[in-house]
Amino acid sequence: MALGAGTLGAATSQAEPLKIGIIESLSGSQTSTGRLYARAVKYGVDRINAAGGFNGEPVQVTEYDNAGGASEAADKFRQAVADGVNIIIQGASSAIAGQLTEDVRKHNLRNPGKEMIFMNLGGEAMELTGDKCQFYHFRFTTTAPMRITALVNAMKKSDALGSKAYAINQNYSWGKDVQAAVEAAASEGGYEVVGEVLHDVNKIQDFAPFVARIKSAEPDTVFTGNWSNDLLLLMKATGDAGLDVTFATTFLDQPGNIANAGQTALGHYIANNYDNAATPTNEFPEAYKAATGAYPIFVEGHSTFALGQLQEALSTLDFKGGDINVTDIALALENSVYQSPLGPISVRKEDHQTIRPVVVSKVVKGAKYPADGTDMGFETVEVIPGEKAIYPVQDSCQMKRPNA
Repeated sequence: MALGAGTLGAATSQAEPLKIGIIESLSGSQTSTGRLYARAVKYGVDRINAAGGFNGEPVQVTEYDNAGGASEAADKFRQAVADGVNIIIQGASSAIAGQLTEDVRKHNLRNPGKEMIFMNLGGEAMELTGDKCQFYHFRFTTTAPMRITALVNAMKKSDALGSKAYAINQNYSWGKDVQAAVEAAASEGGYEVVGEVLHDVNKIQDFAPFVARIKSAEPDTVFTGNWSNDLLLLMKATGDAGLDVTFATTFLDQPGNIANAGQTALGHYIANNYDNAATPTNEFPEAYKAATGAYPIFVEGHSTFALGQLQEALSTLDFKGGDINVTDIALALENSVYQSPLGPISVRKEDHQTIRPVVVSKVVKGAKYPADGTDMGFETVEVIPGEKAIYPVQDSCQMKRPNA
């Protein structure tokens, strides 16, 4: 066996493997989400390797635990550089995404010919494709305008939107983006924003005072980008107050939310990148379950599609076993189109925001794919095509291209 391994090493020593580093929240408060990202990435890489790998070698994947912090992510980025990683992937936190995209930008400026790509699977802050946009950053998820536009369009068609809306969000970049998107969509949606609030992130234990403010404003729909306990406690307080409103959410499918909210969640809406129920043939969720032991949930669907898009890009390149040219991979990603089960996903060259379908669903009983072991789950209301969900490139994005 030792001789065989040595012979194999000699035979493959001339081929340079593509190295991917997952710099994710694998411990701490965001562990559950970070693990989902990691599982989806590994599923996608396994598919690439099953198809022959890249550059004559299997694609290599290494996990780096950022423990949910930006400074820890910066440390892990330096380790990934030392390990020769070509592509870093991260999703759980816009703050960490902001740190990593800047780390990548600085590294690439200082190390021409040894560039790295950042595949952002979940950082949705507008600034990442705004004043922080850069050529080697690609966002493979939605943003607040895409989600809110989809919610407004689908809920209006379903006569579920009403004429008065309230926005309650967490007081940081993402929450502010959602609030701005709700305001911007008011004219198209035909509603008046009758109240807004930004609150501390995951520090509020009793949302009753906020619900009292919502009740006095008498909205039909409450828009919120809240996640984790801030979403759960807000919905529970609304249910306890007997307030009859429809929630328009972005993260209601986060594991545990449906189980914890119970009947309060019924009838509420979500806009997201993916929903198992929206797949026409169910082929993808069944294949994912066969490989991983579970159906894709929360962030796993769109993260798998990102790796599928990378595979599409790699299929157009041939480095003949020689050095990995990351700039060529980035250029191939720019021109890639991935045919996901929900529709095509492409990359807008001006800011590297993916143009992608957005799924609007609502919580019902007896769903085909129950959530959290309950009898409730998500029913697809509409799949908004990418070209209808996308928004104009932000003026603040002044992307500098290689050799430009």
